[in-house]
Amino acid sequence: MLTITDPKVNSSLTPGPARLGRPGQGLAPPTIGSVDALLTGLAAVVGVLVGAAAALAFRASERSQRVPPDELPVPTLPGGAADVLALLGASTVVLDTEDRVVRASPAAYSFGLVREQRLLSDELLELVRGVRRNGEIRERELELPRGPFGSATRAVLARVAPLGSALVLVLVEDRTEAHRVDAVRRDFVANVSHELKTPVGAMALLAEALADAADDPEAVRRFAGRMQHESDRLTRLVQDVIELSRLQGHDPLASPVPVSLDDVVAEAVDRSRLTAEARGINVVSGTVRGLKVMGDARQLVTALGNLVDNAVRYGPEGSRVAVSVTETGGPGGRVAEISVTDEGPGIAQAERDRIFERFYRVDSARSRDTGGTGLGLSIVKHVAAGHGGEATVWSSEGTGSTFTLRLPVAAGSEGRT
Repeated sequence: MLTITDPKVNSSLTPGPARLGRPGQGLAPPTIGSVDALLTGLAAVVGVLVGAAAALAFRASERSQRVPPDELPVPTLPGGAADVLALLGASTVVLDTEDRVVRASPAAYSFGLVREQRLLSDELLELVRGVRRNGEIRERELELPRGPFGSATRAVLARVAPLGSALVLVLVEDRTEAHRVDAVRRDFVANVSHELKTPVGAMALLAEALADAADDPEAVRRFAGRMQHESDRLTRLVQDVIELSRLQGHDPLASPVPVSLDDVVAEAVDRSRLTAEARGINVVSGTVRGLKVMGDARQLVTALGNLVDNAVRYGPEGSRVAVSVTETGGPGGRVAEISVTDEGPGIAQAERDRIFERFYRVDSARSRDTGGTGLGLSIVKHVAAGHGGEATVWSSEGTGSTFTLRLPVAAGSEGRT
């Protein structure tokens, strides 16, 4: 180790605080200790700066690898796919790897499937992610809510399939109407079965009673009369079921012909003439003559005949039934209104919304007595809808009812009073 023995040198290098020189001589030279401390401090500062730079570089690299989903490039549809999707009738949605909506049909938005580039249904998202995992096409029937609140749902058939390497296609077909028709068909079959049981069972019981009362002429006549009544009721029910089935299978506007409302009214009134005379009911008609509508004459006679028949059957004896035809204006042009007004007991407000339903009766006991099947007004409604019109009812309890068929007037038809 080198030892410095010169006192002057030693005194100049003695550790201690730096000394200021005399005026005009500048700073005193640093000692060995102060140099070491300075180097140590500089090394520490450099280390901190290097560490900070490394941390910033790591974070910058991490940020470059984690781009927010909204900043990722949006995949494009394969060539021609957009044109094919536009031709599909179902609601279509295309999603990318981040579950963003790349493309959605207008039907998907109106259906409530998509909002702000997001698929709203968690069940559909589950299907999408399953397809993205294994690439297999999936299909499932789902119940989706109709709106943001309430318990009403839509029945849909969802198909999810991969579209290219980065996209997933969702097809949603609304099956609500098909399910409703199936339910109506099941109810119709069940109702028909129930309605047929009543007269058939009654006739079986009456036949047994008739056999037991063979020695009693009065009982035989009474039971035979009841059997005739139940037979007529069964015949009317079968006829109405056949008529309704035929109406459902025939579109009157597929090959329409001009139909004179004068002839329709005359034939419908004539069908109920005998029943009206037997009950002392006066059926009168007043029409705007010459009006015509496009459609099927037989269906229109059946519909109006049901209205007149109901008015005659349910009106009090000795009352009056009025059939009228008027012309009014509507948003789509001229409208013919065929109205049947009775003086019956009227219909309660709670019943009016349901009287056009199949097999619905306001008074079941009275319908059994009069032979009603509960299908007459449903046939009226079906015929009106099939001709581009509607069937309506106005009623006041205790004063009677007015049923109206509203139908578009045929072009060129000139009515006269």
